[in-house]
Amino acid sequence: MFELLITMTERIGIIVTIAFIVTRLRFFRTMISQDKLSPVQQMQAMLVFGVLGIIGTYTGITVSTDSLEVDKWMMQVSADEAIANSRVVGVVMAGLFGGYRIGLGAGLIAGLHRFTLGGFTSLACGLATILAGLLASLFHRKNEHVRFSAALIMGALAETLQMLIILLLSRPFEQAISLVGYIGVPMIVANGIGCALFLLIIRSVLNEEEKAAAQQAQASLRLARRTIGYMRQGMNAKSAEGVCRILFEEVNATAVAITNDRMILAHVGTGDDHHAPGRPLQTEVTRRVIEQGEQLIVDRKRIQCQKPDCPLGAAVIGPLKQGGQTVGTLKFYFKHSKDITHVTTELMSGLTMLLSYQLEAAQLAETKELAKEAEIKTLQAQIHPHFLFNALNTILSLTRIDAVKARNLLRSLSDYIRQNLSAATAEKSTLQDELQHIRSYMSIEQTRFEDKLHIRYEVEESALKGLVPPLTLQPLVENSIRHGFRNKTENCVIHILVQGHPDWGVSVTIRDNGEGITPERLQHLGRQMLDSSSGTGMAVYNVNRRLTLMYGQEASLNINSNQAEGTEIKFQIPAAVKR
Repeated sequence: MFELLITMTERIGIIVTIAFIVTRLRFFRTMISQDKLSPVQQMQAMLVFGVLGIIGTYTGITVSTDSLEVDKWMMQVSADEAIANSRVVGVVMAGLFGGYRIGLGAGLIAGLHRFTLGGFTSLACGLATILAGLLASLFHRKNEHVRFSAALIMGALAETLQMLIILLLSRPFEQAISLVGYIGVPMIVANGIGCALFLLIIRSVLNEEEKAAAQQAQASLRLARRTIGYMRQGMNAKSAEGVCRILFEEVNATAVAITNDRMILAHVGTGDDHHAPGRPLQTEVTRRVIEQGEQLIVDRKRIQCQKPDCPLGAAVIGPLKQGGQTVGTLKFYFKHSKDITHVTTELMSGLTMLLSYQLEAAQLAETKELAKEAEIKTLQAQIHPHFLFNALNTILSLTRIDAVKARNLLRSLSDYIRQNLSAATAEKSTLQDELQHIRSYMSIEQTRFEDKLHIRYEVEESALKGLVPPLTLQPLVENSIRHGFRNKTENCVIHILVQGHPDWGVSVTIRDNGEGITPERLQHLGRQMLDSSSGTGMAVYNVNRRLTLMYGQEASLNINSNQAEGTEIKFQIPAAVKR
């Protein structure tokens, strides 16, 4: 018995070696690493594990049921012989990893083959093999790792089941007992160890896949961080070249290229003398990737390079998408097809997805910025209709009693409207222009309110070249008149203070002696739109947003107010932007 155990252990070594070779095959590694198998992959798994079971049969040892003599290599099986074998190793692994379908399929392949060989235990061993696949599937847990102890116990349990079935079905019974007594323990021990070793091999494959996936994820995130600055610029030659150079440093490829849907944007690496930027797309497969939006692996023939001695012999081509449409491709070129590994294709899939997300983000940011600019331009160009009607009525009434004053007022209105229209296209305005705009506005308002409204300017000449967004000051002054002086009948004073500071730039203060602002409203004014009967705060919010967009939070509005005393709005332009 001990000699049989040693021999069985040696044969298990053969099965484990074959299993190790099989697990190196790409299709097997892909199959093992996936949570769900397609019907084709299920058939492949049944066949692979079933063939491993057949190999376990052929590497077995024939044992005579009469004399218990052993033939160390199975050539043929006579009617009074049985086979001490490691057939259940492949079948048990099929059930543990694949569930009942794959376990049953592998069991049928290996079991029916054993039955056709004949011998004293042909029926019993064939049936036991099928049942072993089903029994092992009871230990299968979806999305969970198979434990070492489960493989060891299941291998031993499957052989124990086979010994019991031999006792039940094989006759004469005395020979069955004698056979089981001789081969039972060696086969139970050897196959339990065999299943455990097989599990360790498969687990090493999974660990390699997980390690490769982790490395790929790290590489993808690192590349995403490095390329995001370029991809935010959109799909152009400059950004594409920057991305290609980064990828060429990180990816073990002969060359890296990016195209749009019409031409090559960038090509870095071997072949850049004829795969030059600006040239139209050369290959049919590139157009196919753009049309179908799917990744392709191509050889030298399908690359269709126009240069006969081109050193690029294979490529992985992935789609770059924006707005649901394929707008270009990313290409990894290699010298030979064998250089393209599973890790390479997975890396390509991850990178094209990340780069596509970056393009989507760039497009979204651009659209948002354009909408924001359009909104700002609209607000800038607006002229309050009541102000215009009141100004025209005032001018109309003055034409009868003071033509000179009416003419001056009409000139002020013309200057005011011109400034509003020019602000819709300008990006920045000097404080000097802003103050001139206020003077045009205030000349109209002061004429309307006669002696009620007064404005004082305290302006340093050195600060007038400071730059602000167009129409920054006038809406704040208008806010004081419309809301601060709404219920005030006399002595309405607005004080504008512009000061230059050598260390930190320019400060602007607009102060009024109006009604003031309630604490509840003051808490949100300038930070968000308000839902109030006294106004939405749009003007203050718009000015504050444009200032912070241009100069950051340091330039945001600082608003202080006391009810019945007045309001002060102040902001600063950093020294770096002073002109």
